Amino acid sequence: MPSSLQSFQKLLNIMDELRAKCPWDSKQTFDSLRYLTIEETYELSDAIIDKQYTDIGKELGDLLLHIVFYAKIGEEQNLFNIETVINGICEKLIRRHPHIFGDVHVNSVDDVKENWEKIKLKEGNKSVLGGVPNALPAMVKAYRIQEKARGVGFDWENTEQVWEKVQEELSEFNKEREQNSDKMEDEFGDILFALINYARFVNINPEDALEKTNRKFIQRFNFIERKVQEQGKQLSDMTLGEMEVLWQEAKR
Repeated sequence: MPSSLQSFQKLLNIMDELRAKCPWDSKQTFDSLRYLTIEETYELSDAIIDKQYTDIGKELGDLLLHIVFYAKIGEEQNLFNIETVINGICEKLIRRHPHIFGDVHVNSVDDVKENWEKIKLKEGNKSVLGGVPNALPAMVKAYRIQEKARGVGFDWENTEQVWEKVQEELSEFNKEREQNSDKMEDEFGDILFALINYARFVNINPEDALEKTNRKFIQRFNFIERKVQEQGKQLSDMTLGEMEVLWQEAKR
């Protein structure tokens, strides 16, 4: 048996032991594990953004544990098991890659995505957008919605058109802002959606871009806090102008 299969079998055996003998593991359910799985996914995301490759490997192990855990619970309830989980994804990958495992010819990544969405509809999906989880964060959801729509050809033709749409939405928001209208929120949402669309066209992941900006702000703000403490003061004692001087120092 290849070493990778031996390692996987070892994990399955450990899960059997934990489920049978550990007071905490034996009490877990789908619902109790759900929020922990979400947390592990975000920890993996942090490691990827920080390019901490050793940590990426560790976080992948945590996620793999969760998959095995869910499969064990499913087996106990006669719902599914690790074999049906793995066979299911294998069958899906083969079915959705006819250009690899069949006689379909593709010329580009876009062709692959378009075939993928068409196959999903043939599998019974009622809507192209039906596979986008409702619980996704709004920015990630917008990006995925746009990708899905593109997969069936519903998209702008070029980047300039998308940028013009951004300018149009900015103009519409400005009109509502001047009137202090209750439509400002709707128009602001349209701006964000258009900006996310533009990011997609220029190969920028908006979620990653915003997270990097968040971290940059935190780093610079922490610098201000340290400098203020060194002066024996509190932030509340500082004027905005004094904090701006420190902010510019942090940027340098």
